Amino acid sequence: MNELMDKLVHEFQLPLENPVLVFSVILFIILLSPLVFKRINIPGIIVLIISGILIGPYGFNLLGESLFVDVFSTIGLLYIMFIAGLELDLNEFKAHRNKSLIFGLFTFTIPIAIGFPVCYFILGYDFNASFLTASMFATHTLITYPLVSKLGISKNQAVAITVGGTILTDTAVLIILAVILGSHNGGLTSEFWIKLGISLTLFSAFMFFVIPRIAKWFFRKLESEKHSHYIFVLCVVFFAAFLAEIAGVEPIIGAFLAGLALNRLIPHSSALMNRIEFIGNSLFIPFFLISVGMIVDISVITSGPMALIVAGTLSIVAITGKWLAAFITQKWFKYSKGQRQLIFGLSGGHAAATLAVILVGHRAGILDDNILNGTVILILITCILVSFVTERAAKNIMISTAEVDEEILSANAQEHILIPIANTVNVGKILELAVLIKDKKSNYPLSILTVVPNNREAEKNIAKTKQNLENFIKETAATENNVDILATIDHNAASGIARTAKEITADIILVGWPKKTGFLEKLIGDKMDSILASTDKTLIICDFENSLIGNKRMFLIVPPLAEIEVGFSLWITKLSKLATELTLPIELYCNQQTFNSIEKFIKINKLNMQLNFKLFNEWDNISVLSKSILQTDLFVFVSSRKGYVSHFNYLDKIPAKMENKFPSQTKIVIYPQ
Repeated sequence: MNELMDKLVHEFQLPLENPVLVFSVILFIILLSPLVFKRINIPGIIVLIISGILIGPYGFNLLGESLFVDVFSTIGLLYIMFIAGLELDLNEFKAHRNKSLIFGLFTFTIPIAIGFPVCYFILGYDFNASFLTASMFATHTLITYPLVSKLGISKNQAVAITVGGTILTDTAVLIILAVILGSHNGGLTSEFWIKLGISLTLFSAFMFFVIPRIAKWFFRKLESEKHSHYIFVLCVVFFAAFLAEIAGVEPIIGAFLAGLALNRLIPHSSALMNRIEFIGNSLFIPFFLISVGMIVDISVITSGPMALIVAGTLSIVAITGKWLAAFITQKWFKYSKGQRQLIFGLSGGHAAATLAVILVGHRAGILDDNILNGTVILILITCILVSFVTERAAKNIMISTAEVDEEILSANAQEHILIPIANTVNVGKILELAVLIKDKKSNYPLSILTVVPNNREAEKNIAKTKQNLENFIKETAATENNVDILATIDHNAASGIARTAKEITADIILVGWPKKTGFLEKLIGDKMDSILASTDKTLIICDFENSLIGNKRMFLIVPPLAEIEVGFSLWITKLSKLATELTLPIELYCNQQTFNSIEKFIKINKLNMQLNFKLFNEWDNISVLSKSILQTDLFVFVSSRKGYVSHFNYLDKIPAKMENKFPSQTKIVIYPQ
């Protein structure tokens, strides 16, 4: 009994050292602290930081400095930067990369311009110490990005330019750190510059040319091993962080570039993306926020007036510099007040990069204890401030952008996709497409329909089909989409599809490609006119010769007068969503009138489409376009039903014509409502 008590006393001796117990305590904090503080409306980010202060070595000393906590906090920081790169809308970023450069210039130069004279003339530090401290003001950590992502405004243009500016400023500051250290150690030679330039060039080339090819090959070869996809992503993130360190910059740069490199290979609505965000937001990122609190030493406030003066000065300069950068950016680009606050909320937080600069400078003897302690207080103040600012700004932006036509919202909520199948060969890929184009506001599940002949084996065939679909349903459920299996008995599969579509009021019917072999393929190939004639729904026919993420652009052909059809808004919205999810530019072939209508619709509805318009009027000789279609294109053809205004003779049997000319390409034919 005494031995047991002694063991318990030893295990619970502060600070706790048992890794299992430490892990348990942190998990309880992650679980309970947001629930406790929720009643007083404190943002979850601040709650976790305050929790870190309380349990840290400068609080109740519940947890001391340990390798275990350091490892998990490092993983959390890398995860934040990785998700920021992964969720960045590359089409939006490319369209506004000049804005990112300008914001990066503002948020880099303004804090330094304010900070250097303050440190040099007012606080009395030497040139190296003043310049290094001033460069620290230019850094920022996307500590509030999880909040922006959670509220669903990560695709806002203000977020895109801030994230783009982050990588520019942090990279520049960390290069300045390497230069100042080289100068301090007397090693600022031509050899230093050559080595730094070559290492960064090789690292960037590896991340953007080698990693995407490896990832594409891996995802294609192990398509069914979904758990391996997540492990592979983690390997890429941490190996990229390690390579960045070897190249002479901080690991966070490598994690961010890993996100950019994998961006277009991981659609935002995919099961893999859901797993990445779930584990990061549940475990790794809260670990990092708690670790930020653990480094805050409140006692520095009572250690003397100089510590207070330095801490107050650093905090004022840091906040002022970042606010001015956000204010000038707002005026320069004519952004709203909410977007300015959002830019400041994202770029005003100082944590990892700031601490990295100051710690390295302190260890090298360039910076003194007052700067180190003042920076820790600065981190606490800015993290608390930007959490409130970001949450308020994000909610204001959500309210302002929510002023949408009630009919549109109602239509989105009622969207219903029907997926008829006869076998499970391509059902996984069809479900993947359905998830990518499905409106997230829709209350309906994805409905899989199987039509079986009315014979003695009917019930047995229905049960067998449902059993074969179980794995696909589980995988789709990982994307937080519900799947409903429907079964109907009918002598004619086409009539069964049409009847069920009417019964469930489906908006979109998503079917496999009409091949020459197989039950469903023969049915659609022979009875296409029957299905088209008996339904007025948008029909999408898919042929997955290649994986969706293997395509490099969308090649879209739209016939004249397609903009007049009832289903125009639906198919263009779905193609916009698909292009955004897969980060594909769109090569659009149509006449001028159709393009003007598409462009106007995109502008009014603020759709994010990277369009490259090519004027085309030779509709009696469409085959000339075959020379322009590449092997890596997602080939989309908007067709029309017979008797409709945009129909002409060439559109008859268009799937068969596409199959003959493009047998090895991923193809989609759309028959609008």
